[in-house]
Amino acid sequence: MSILEMKNVGVTLGNTAVLDDISMRVAEGEFISILGPSGAGKSTIFRLLTGALQHDRGAITCNGRPLAQNQQGFAFMPQRDALMPWRRILDNLTLGLEVQGMTRKDARDRVMLFLHDFGLIGFEQHYPAQLSGGMRQRAALLRTVVQARPVQLLDEPFGALDALTRTRMQKWFEERWRDARWTTVLVTHDVREAVALSDRIYVLSCRPACVIAEVAVPTARPRMDRAITAEAHALEAHLLDILLNQTGDQI
Repeated sequence: MSILEMKNVGVTLGNTAVLDDISMRVAEGEFISILGPSGAGKSTIFRLLTGALQHDRGAITCNGRPLAQNQQGFAFMPQRDALMPWRRILDNLTLGLEVQGMTRKDARDRVMLFLHDFGLIGFEQHYPAQLSGGMRQRAALLRTVVQARPVQLLDEPFGALDALTRTRMQKWFEERWRDARWTTVLVTHDVREAVALSDRIYVLSCRPACVIAEVAVPTARPRMDRAITAEAHALEAHLLDILLNQTGDQI
């Protein structure tokens, strides 16, 4: 059974049709990526799932129930870490849990269980400005997954990092995901990132966006520890061809 399902979803903002007939599904423990041209509406899908925007037509369900009946189904990580600079790292990590009504003590106890795996032991009392970009992204990801929502929504979480840090974060995240099997939906512009991390990839058309391809990634895990295989390279080329056919010479 799918944890998340979108059926024939459409969104029009003003006079602009943004999404048209979007259908997707995400099973428990699955890693899904969404690729598409700039401005196609990838982040709009996340706005729908987090309740920031309402769809005009179609249906969205989480755990078999309409989205409106399950607003706690998703934890969201934006493109940048969005850590509050005046709060120490531990207090940033507990914020989502405290908003849900958990006591500060219980929230801290839960967060402490994850600090080692996220490489943040010893940095609990630091402020965000005292951490590297990669450490801040790990903190933002921990703040997301510690909420134990059914689905994790990641909106280009590594896009603001330099190339070397981004590669390290992708490798680190793949290792964490293989252990925990978080149900994950990733929005990305990076074809190689999608192939490296995903079980399946949805490709969107130009606006108004519809799903023009659903591609399974057959390459065995772990992937980030290996050189790019001929199979992965061929899949990257296939996805790039689909995107270029949508956009001409611009993505």
